[in-house]
Amino acid sequence: MCSNFVKMNASFLDTPIGYLKGIGPQRAEVLQKELFIFTYKDLITHYPFRYVDRTHFHSVREVIEDSAYYQLRGHIIEIDFVGDKRTKRLVAKFRDSSGVIELVWFQGAKWMAEKLKSNSEYIVYGKATAFMGRFNMAHPEIDVVTPELLVNQSSFQSVYHSTEKLKYRNLDSDGIRKCLRLLTIQLNEQNIQESLTHSIIQDFNLLTKLEALKQIHFPDSKMLLEKARFRLKFEELFYVQLKLLRSNLVRHQMIQGFVFNKVGDAFNDFYNKYLPFQLTNAQKRVVKEIRVDMGSGKQMSRLVQGDVGSGKTLVALLSMLLAIDNGFQACLMAPTEILAKQHFATISELLEPMGLKVALLTGSSKTKARRELHADLQSGVIHILIGTHALIEDVVVFKNLGLVVIDEQHRFGVAQRGKMHKKNTQPPHVLIMTATPIPRTLAMTLYGDLDTSVIDELPPGRKPITTMHFMESQRLRLIGFMKQEIALGRQVYIVYPLIQESEKMDYQNLQNGYDALLDDFPVPQFQISIVHGKLKPAEKEFEMQRFIKKETQIMVATTVIEVGVNIPNASVMVIESAERFGLSQLHQLRGRVGRGADKSYCILMTSYKLGADSKLRMETMVRTNDGFEISEVDLRLRGPGDLDGTQQSGVLDLKIADLAQDGQILQLARSSAQAILNEDPNLASQENQLLLNQLQFQGKTRSSWSKIG
Repeated sequence: MCSNFVKMNASFLDTPIGYLKGIGPQRAEVLQKELFIFTYKDLITHYPFRYVDRTHFHSVREVIEDSAYYQLRGHIIEIDFVGDKRTKRLVAKFRDSSGVIELVWFQGAKWMAEKLKSNSEYIVYGKATAFMGRFNMAHPEIDVVTPELLVNQSSFQSVYHSTEKLKYRNLDSDGIRKCLRLLTIQLNEQNIQESLTHSIIQDFNLLTKLEALKQIHFPDSKMLLEKARFRLKFEELFYVQLKLLRSNLVRHQMIQGFVFNKVGDAFNDFYNKYLPFQLTNAQKRVVKEIRVDMGSGKQMSRLVQGDVGSGKTLVALLSMLLAIDNGFQACLMAPTEILAKQHFATISELLEPMGLKVALLTGSSKTKARRELHADLQSGVIHILIGTHALIEDVVVFKNLGLVVIDEQHRFGVAQRGKMHKKNTQPPHVLIMTATPIPRTLAMTLYGDLDTSVIDELPPGRKPITTMHFMESQRLRLIGFMKQEIALGRQVYIVYPLIQESEKMDYQNLQNGYDALLDDFPVPQFQISIVHGKLKPAEKEFEMQRFIKKETQIMVATTVIEVGVNIPNASVMVIESAERFGLSQLHQLRGRVGRGADKSYCILMTSYKLGADSKLRMETMVRTNDGFEISEVDLRLRGPGDLDGTQQSGVLDLKIADLAQDGQILQLARSSAQAILNEDPNLASQENQLLLNQLQFQGKTRSSWSKIG
């Protein structure tokens, strides 16, 4: 877990949680298993996920909204068990001066019955639920009103994540809060030393670490709560950024790279004679940035972001030609065989007039072909090798590898990427490409140790794709539209989320969809390809080729076509059960069309029953083609931990900061870290020794993309 504590009285903060009064060995074991709380430090950083304003009390009469939270003060007038043995529940009637509401416990009913007392005054807090025209509260928080409670009760009461097993041990949110009360009483300047420098605290008017930890759990006011949240979020993001920026600085200072200072025949001939279209200004800018990197004598590690169809492959090819001009080989590693073959076909065709040798290596390459390829690669006959993870095998030996291009790198494991930099005596230059737009806050956190380029223009002639949202009642309109496009000589993709029917899900599935299509598009007038992940590679390739050669008008597929398929004649993308897909995936699928001169369309088919998030996803897709805008919405909806590739990074183990909400704090933290490193890159000053110690103390390190793992 990410920690922001310096070596401060480790004997206290590392105390096993079982030693805290009221915990003991049995509760400690459950806390460890359920919430990974092993020590005092783990507990004090188990931050609240929301707060309740306990200064305001509602009356029972004011309980009028389903699923809303209410705080009531009154008396329990009756306690009884209701239902048979199987449905037995505890029901307590709670009354204030305005009326009566029922409190219900389905679990822990016997224990609760022993705890509750008739005619005692209580404060209850919970969610109101409407049942048969009447409101009740199930499993509310409940406290006996005592003078001590009224004195100690914070204006903003913290609420903590818990689990059913913890609740059984009386460690629900209330129980955890009581444990934290006992722990925070023990906190002082000796066991919670400051972890940010005096200058940073002054510059940003921050609370001390000690005060922030106390106020985050037991705030004295809304203002102090906000200051505590800002302090802890800033610190968490500051150390993430300091580590990333320092890593980038060390790479620039320490890791030598091959010097590509020559722009020769390969680059110039291609650029002047064989370039398929004029580069956009964005592509020219990125190529220039790459040339500067590779000529600097330092190892390049650059991330190139570009929306679907922005021309990243052409930028990568020009970079590989620079490597060739300087006497080196280049390789391009793709996550799937389909994508590797697509790159191979595209690059081979572009370079054919120049006599450069381009080879393909995938898992399905034949043994004899592999042997010949290995020999040609080691002798230097092969200039560019394109492939899948097969490239990392030990038997794949280059004569002089100078540039590694990694496409959609988040689909490769860290260990897989790490093997590529051992393919030469010193690490080759690294160019990472992604067609998955990354929100700015996520990019600064995930790839903060990389130099970043963005291709933010589409090549000339590309027409924006029109996206429409259809429901089942509009299927006849969809069928008619597809026939209209096919009559114009164009082709159609239809993508399904499932291969076979699932009893648990009623989404359209590929096989049923294929069978239904045969009724609307009968043979021999129409031909349909079918492609999915369970097909053998040869079968998949056969179906793909039929579509490429225009022998079929419709391709029915699963998301295997999400990346790597480039068929300019395809003008319609139909996504069945579109509510089943995330925004990033929908955007990637939409990018399979719009690659030719014809006007293209994406049609999102959904059921009528859509939740709020699904509606927002459909509205976003219809409204915009901007992948970066879409990625920001996706981040807000799903959070960083659920986005492709972020789980393995290690950097997103954030305790309190939220990349979807805290972009401004992140920018402040990054700017502060950068300013400190500009003045003191080695953190050698007496004041900055605190920061250096903190970095060294943090137990969990983040994988460095700059070293390809």
